[in-house]
Amino acid sequence: MDSETALYIVPTPIGNLGDITLRALEVLKSVDLILAEDTRTSGKLLKHYTINRPLQSFHNFNEHKVVASLVKRMAHGERMALVSDAGTPGISDPGFLIIREALKAGIKIECLPGATAFVPALIKSGLPSDRFVFEGFLPHKKGRQTALKKLAAEERTMIFYESPHRLLKTLEQFIAAFGAMRPASVSRELTKYYEETVNGTLQEISNRFSSAEVKGELVIVVAGYSGD
Repeated sequence: MDSETALYIVPTPIGNLGDITLRALEVLKSVDLILAEDTRTSGKLLKHYTINRPLQSFHNFNEHKVVASLVKRMAHGERMALVSDAGTPGISDPGFLIIREALKAGIKIECLPGATAFVPALIKSGLPSDRFVFEGFLPHKKGRQTALKKLAAEERTMIFYESPHRLLKTLEQFIAAFGAMRPASVSRELTKYYEETVNGTLQEISNRFSSAEVKGELVIVVAGYSGD
């Protein structure tokens, strides 16, 4: 490990705890402090691997209050690891803020490679993966329709995150914006026991989930506009 690195960005499993890397475990066991989106969730992972390092909450509701003090501590020699509830920090979570401020302060950062949900979902969709755009979570209200109108002409494969209770409404909006016959894929519970991927047209996928209780985190992959 580099003795000059003060902040490590450490991906954690999106479901199956066996997906963590050996290097990630090495880092988590060696740092002075682990910053976690939810200490309860990350605490289970640390307990599973018998990692006994100080754990501090860093999430959407407190990041602006604590980031300055954390950066100051790193500047004075403390070494920290940033983890999210699942996957790679900075992807659809508040991790980018402390990364940005640490860079401004001249602090050396390392980002470990590792788990993220959208890559296996993209591969399992069977849709073109040579060019794609990651949209994450679309705005819930303001700006949502504007974003969909802009994406209607997007030629690259599109990737979205969505919560289970919003899936059907989102699929309906995608049908309105992209057309019912647009090829797509929905993956849920990736790497877990009930992992499922449903491929088809947007209409077929909407029909598939219309009568089923949807659980687990979701990734929606939609084919780009083909000019048809």
